[in-house]
Amino acid sequence: MEFEIKEPILVVGLGGAGCKLAINAKEKLGSECILISHDPKDLNSGNPKILINTNPILNPSSYLIRGISFGALDSIREKIDGYSTIVIMANLAGKSGTALAPILSQVAKEMGKNVLSFAIMPFKFEKDRIFFSGVSLKRLKTNSDCTIIVDNDALLDSNPDLTPDTCHTITNAALLEVVSSLKSASFPLRTNILSTSKEGQDVQTSLRDSIKMLYEDAPPNSVKSTMLYVMGGNKVSVGTLNSMVNTISGIFNDDSTRVSLSVMAGESSKVVLLTSIDGETRFDKYDPLGFIPKQNMLDWDEPECSIKLDLNLTQIE
Repeated sequence: MEFEIKEPILVVGLGGAGCKLAINAKEKLGSECILISHDPKDLNSGNPKILINTNPILNPSSYLIRGISFGALDSIREKIDGYSTIVIMANLAGKSGTALAPILSQVAKEMGKNVLSFAIMPFKFEKDRIFFSGVSLKRLKTNSDCTIIVDNDALLDSNPDLTPDTCHTITNAALLEVVSSLKSASFPLRTNILSTSKEGQDVQTSLRDSIKMLYEDAPPNSVKSTMLYVMGGNKVSVGTLNSMVNTISGIFNDDSTRVSLSVMAGESSKVVLLTSIDGETRFDKYDPLGFIPKQNMLDWDEPECSIKLDLNLTQIE
């Protein structure tokens, strides 16, 4: 089955990168957006916002941010109530995104909304963030009708000469190109991996690098469908476009694998792959206990959190 986007649409940004992307996605979709974070600097725009106030804690953990966010659930429900589709931009490389993605997606699911989530994963050298991002992603996927994973680390693996900031710029641009096609394209109701390449390449080299990036995240036998976005494809010959589709079809040589092509206008040529995955990805290994089925977990219903208690306890000698 395919994910069907229904209007009205609300884009929700979680965390620093998520908030920036939500503002841009709002312009692409002609929709409304809301920003949610524990850091006031993420909310410095004229858009509706919800601050998860962690004062006086200067460096709160994801668990604490999540615990405090339960006090804002009524405000969150009120903000998303009048919308049919909730598009979540979650920065799972940051504390706010990791803490809030499971909560927001669960609220939206309980309210019967169509939930499309974009999850931005951390670099593997950010070892203190890997576990939290894996746990949060698992819950986000469970609560979403469709999840699109953006893995900056896979792009860096394929292009070790790039800086982290350049990786962010490239993948964020690819994400927004996919967002701009939401009203004209459909996505499978499963996990999708977004892969792309660096700038300044011809489309065939870009396609090769996009496939290489995909292979960092999932094995080829897990691919069930692929949407091939060709930016600047209006300037590429029909023969080249046909060759690219044949190349993809030959790599994923399975009768059940569907390959679709979307040609988009642009100043420069670049390929973005949106690949539907059925099976395990490398993100499942971020949580060492991720292989345990949900029904066998004692604490699955409520995501792990901590709460801030101001207790005046007398020390007993």
